[in-house]
Amino acid sequence: MITKLGARIRELRTKKKMLLRQLASQLDVDTSIISKVERGDRQLKKEQIPLLAQILKADVEELQTLWLADQLYNMLQGEPMAGEALKLVTKQIKKTK
Repeated sequence: MITKLGARIRELRTKKKMLLRQLASQLDVDTSIISKVERGDRQLKKEQIPLLAQILKADVEELQTLWLADQLYNMLQGEPMAGEALKLVTKQIKKTK
């Protein structure tokens, strides 16, 4: 399943006419890792997101948000009470702001 972050990376990379290997080289990872990230078969490390944003000239907060959304989805997919749990967490986050 293509992830939100993976789809956005592919979109930004292709707009820049950047090859997978070029992006991989700048991130200091193997080309296959970027390919897997774009397909949704693998996640980047959170620490790699700021550099990725810099390379792709993208908004770091947008990419971090997509990364986090993908993490939450992976954790909650298939859980019957996921929606209710997210509502509770959302309430708690709003209270702590």
